[in-house]
Amino acid sequence: MKPSVRKQIGVIGAGNCSSETRALAEAVGREIAKKGAVLLCGGLGGVMEAAACGAKLEGGTTIGILPGTCREDANPWIDMAILSGMGHARNALIAQSSDALIAVSGEYGTLSEIALGLKMGKPVFVLDCKWEIEGIQRVKSPQEAVECVLVLIGDR
Repeated sequence: MKPSVRKQIGVIGAGNCSSETRALAEAVGREIAKKGAVLLCGGLGGVMEAAACGAKLEGGTTIGILPGTCREDANPWIDMAILSGMGHARNALIAQSSDALIAVSGEYGTLSEIALGLKMGKPVFVLDCKWEIEGIQRVKSPQEAVECVLVLIGDR
């Protein structure tokens, strides 16, 4: 019998962010962990760190796909650091490895992850997004974001 594979939800957003955005990202991470999914992110600061922190505070599992070649660059909430050595091109790995993506605000790196996710046919949900992009699904809260993801991809 094949063991069940836990869903991997990508959380994407800027490496530097406001305290309001940080709180949203942390809440997204908490919700992902509460639902038993794995949080996947870029492993650095800002939204990535806040989301990973939220997941860990709820006992969740976190994976960071880092742009460089130094495991120590990962934020302290990352359980498994994957070293890509690819710089921003690692955004393609984040999009491909995620069953769905949740963008929390963000800058151009986030925009590239949104575009890659959509191109790869992944569901992309956004909180506090400044762009109008065909195919994204806007949500109003971290809880709604995670619930919508799990409805689309299944919760187990």
